[in-house]
Amino acid sequence: MQDFEEIFGAEGPLATAIPGFATRDEQIAMAEHVWQALRSQGRLIVEAGTGTGKTFAYLVPALLSGRRVIISTGTRNLQDQLFHRDLPTVSAAIGRPARVALLKGRANYLCVHRLEMAEQQAVSRGLRREVAVALNRVRTWAQVTKEGDISELTQLSDSDPVWPWVTSTRDNCLGPECPSFDRCHVVNARRNAQAADIVVVNHHLLMADLVLKEEGFGDLLPGADAIVIDEAHQLPEVAANFLGFTVSSRQLQSLARDLASELLLAGPQQAVSAAFSQTIDRQLIDLQDSLRSQRERCEYKDWPSLTIEGLASLRASLDDLTQSLVEGSKDNTGLANLRRRAADLADRLNSMIEEESKATVPSVRWAQSSGQGVSFHLVPLDVAEQLGKLVQANAAAWVCTSATLAIGESFDHFMQRIGMRDARTARYGSPFDYESQTLLYLPKGLPPPSSPRHTVSVVDAALPVLRASGGRAFMLFTSHRALREAADLLLARLGPALPFPVLVQGDAPREALLSRFRERGNAVLLGTSSFWEGVDVKGAALSVVIIDKLPFAAPDDPVLKARLDAIERRGGNAFFEEQIPQAVITLKQGVGRLMRDPNDFGVIMLCDERLRTKGYGRIFLDSLPSMPRTGNLVDVQQFLFERLSAIGLAPDPNAMNPSAVIDW
Repeated sequence: MQDFEEIFGAEGPLATAIPGFATRDEQIAMAEHVWQALRSQGRLIVEAGTGTGKTFAYLVPALLSGRRVIISTGTRNLQDQLFHRDLPTVSAAIGRPARVALLKGRANYLCVHRLEMAEQQAVSRGLRREVAVALNRVRTWAQVTKEGDISELTQLSDSDPVWPWVTSTRDNCLGPECPSFDRCHVVNARRNAQAADIVVVNHHLLMADLVLKEEGFGDLLPGADAIVIDEAHQLPEVAANFLGFTVSSRQLQSLARDLASELLLAGPQQAVSAAFSQTIDRQLIDLQDSLRSQRERCEYKDWPSLTIEGLASLRASLDDLTQSLVEGSKDNTGLANLRRRAADLADRLNSMIEEESKATVPSVRWAQSSGQGVSFHLVPLDVAEQLGKLVQANAAAWVCTSATLAIGESFDHFMQRIGMRDARTARYGSPFDYESQTLLYLPKGLPPPSSPRHTVSVVDAALPVLRASGGRAFMLFTSHRALREAADLLLARLGPALPFPVLVQGDAPREALLSRFRERGNAVLLGTSSFWEGVDVKGAALSVVIIDKLPFAAPDDPVLKARLDAIERRGGNAFFEEQIPQAVITLKQGVGRLMRDPNDFGVIMLCDERLRTKGYGRIFLDSLPSMPRTGNLVDVQQFLFERLSAIGLAPDPNAMNPSAVIDW
């Protein structure tokens, strides 16, 4: 048995090697639980509050175990942090070197074959100028890169339009038959991963390996002794996407573009490509027109007959293409791959329009139409059974952890969603001093969230708090409509001489907004869902988090509606079994933005009267860290004045005058 008290102790190797490291009882207890799970190949679910140090709590046992461990995170940013910072730091501190690999999805690696195809297209047909310019940069970089990770080419953003031309997907990858297989960066990355002791992936890649098995590239999971899933609250939704499928304009247009490229390389029958592309474009326009009178998201039961007919026509075109490629694909790997892709898309379309009674797994179907095109989605109604079977099929230890998994003290909701009912559970609250360093403000007199004046009232209630804090706030909203309304109102109330910078989601990329927020030190940032989690701002720059409403999922979401209907049909209470638990987890994520460091302090302002007036409000409040509560604005102003003054950031003394707080 390892002595984790010594390893994580004040005189231990971590404290000695890492500046600012602090001993936490919660971290030691979690490390012991993870160690036991690794040794017994057990199942463990751990909620570890902000500041617990959960990353080190699973990395130390993983390194000491000497076993092969896959660590899955929620995002590529977290992957990079684990691989480049946390793993090297912990490994060096405890003296346990390990072979570590970072593995990303295909779209993150240059595809040599598709680069050659894109160059052919550039010469013969002419690409848009911006793509052609970027292609020149990619070509130069391709000659020197060893890993082929597109993040190396910092001159181009992740969203640059050139990347789909020079990276592969599972659909268009030729596998071992590719003429550039021996130079494939994806293959090399997977080989490195298979030889490593610890492999860092993300949830999308984990599900790809579980579900798709990545034909031709070897499986990662069968060789793993343990799988650690960080930010595990995200896994059920990722799993639902992988266990379902989508047919979209982008996929079909990509198929047409790749067909043109392959026929250009092969030489014959270029007219076939042009005819197919024109047919697909026309059919996609017709499908979009058929959905024009519907809402942006249209459930299957509301699909017009023209939509069903359009999908059948599209399937017939794909069948024709599949048949037309029979001869050409016999001795041409690229055309054979295109034939398979066309057949797969035709099968998916068939599932989209077949009678619901014939579906093997209960599912939800919906269409989405926008300026970028149209997409059709099929998602399993409940992924717990399928996900549970995938977990059971891999005889390894499974550790799921996040700061937000429990509802109160119960893990039942998460365990049901992930299909892991035999797991041990542990819950550790945050070691941060919420009792003395935070204040929960529940303003009185706000209209109900359904009122058309709710957002106006939120902004008016927030203004005196923002004046008392001198900015330094996140304002988090549950909808883009409320965000834009609040942004316009706030800017109008503040006037042309802004007392602090106002940053609004959508005006710049997320990371750029966060960078500006940290640099300015007194900004107010307005955001929606992407700012509720995965955002880390330490220090006084973030001293207030304002949340407009309890974050119940949008009632028009087709998957949610189907889940709620299924719960009601079996006699359950959908509101308490599904809607409240999911909203609690999201609220915990939003509230968690405030305290990111032991020295942080601030105010959480929740602008939803249902926390006071509804019986279920207690469920939300009891799931949050224990904080002093007030409904009095003066308490908030006094708290912020004292805290900011103590660190030399005293706000305007007039901020303490309740009669002057609205008139800027």
